[in-house]
Amino acid sequence: MKKKVEYSEAKNRLAIALGDPAGIGIEVTLKALGSSDLPKNMHPLLIGCKRNIEIILSQLKSQGISELPTLNELEIENIPCKHEVINGKPNQNTGKASFDWLTRASEIVIQQQARALITAPIAKYAWQAAGFDYPGQTERLAELTGIPNPSMLFTAKSPYSSWRFNTLLATTHIPLSEVANKLTPQLITSKLDTLLAFCKRFKSNPQLSIAGLNPHAGEQGKLGSEEINWLIPVLNLWRRNNPDINLIGPISPDSCWISAAKSWKERSFQNSPDGILALYHDQGLIPVKIIAFDYAVNTTLGLPFIRTSPDHGTGFDIAGQGIAKHESMLSAIQTAWELSSH
Repeated sequence: MKKKVEYSEAKNRLAIALGDPAGIGIEVTLKALGSSDLPKNMHPLLIGCKRNIEIILSQLKSQGISELPTLNELEIENIPCKHEVINGKPNQNTGKASFDWLTRASEIVIQQQARALITAPIAKYAWQAAGFDYPGQTERLAELTGIPNPSMLFTAKSPYSSWRFNTLLATTHIPLSEVANKLTPQLITSKLDTLLAFCKRFKSNPQLSIAGLNPHAGEQGKLGSEEINWLIPVLNLWRRNNPDINLIGPISPDSCWISAAKSWKERSFQNSPDGILALYHDQGLIPVKIIAFDYAVNTTLGLPFIRTSPDHGTGFDIAGQGIAKHESMLSAIQTAWELSSH
């Protein structure tokens, strides 16, 4: 029987699912939890294998990394790995472990035993090898919460200019060949509403922009007809329904994020949109990772709780070497705390 958690504890607790144990999830989590920049009064609950946590903590200390929590300081929901874990060698066993850890962490937050969820990276093919056929963690969370279409947004606060960079994806983990068919007037309208609501957390009248689907946003129909046939009319209708919001676009995708790159680096340049809607996964994620790779946070919107994750993968090629950067995981923890306080 699981321990009943009092509200006074739960309101300060963040549940952290540790991802694939063969990757860098445990390492970046431990490094982030050793940071002096953690939110005050925040209590992390790690969901994973205690033995693996002990091993990686010991390895990091032996590699000369000192800014780490002690094992006694960590609250752990222990779900042991039943097979040996080898750094950088994911398989069906590590896939099952990360699936089970995510599922349990979600239950904890759904039951209001924690205020938000942070997820370390998983390997989708390891999930599939274990018999769990999901495009990613977002889709599993949607199933667990009964939410049919959650949104994937990437947010980052620049350490150079303090500007907040937000990009929402209209479509997520689908093949490129299916994108045009998935994009509908209803979907675009819904995603713009979602992006606006998120940006209003930080600014009362945010400016938004949207990327076109085709090169040069279709070039007046010469390079694709989607913009002229239906996207521009949908955007014009949305503008009429939101007269106080400046929506720019559709913008040629190759220039849509240029001003964001300037605002990220230059405190004096604050002329960028507060939120950008990308129409498919790589269209949005390539500029986000180029501009803000170490700081961007994947935030799932539409769930009954806040969920964040770092904007990087499992890092199997560097697992166990002690060189994984933890800034994105630290940002994920800070963002989960900040958003769940609203």
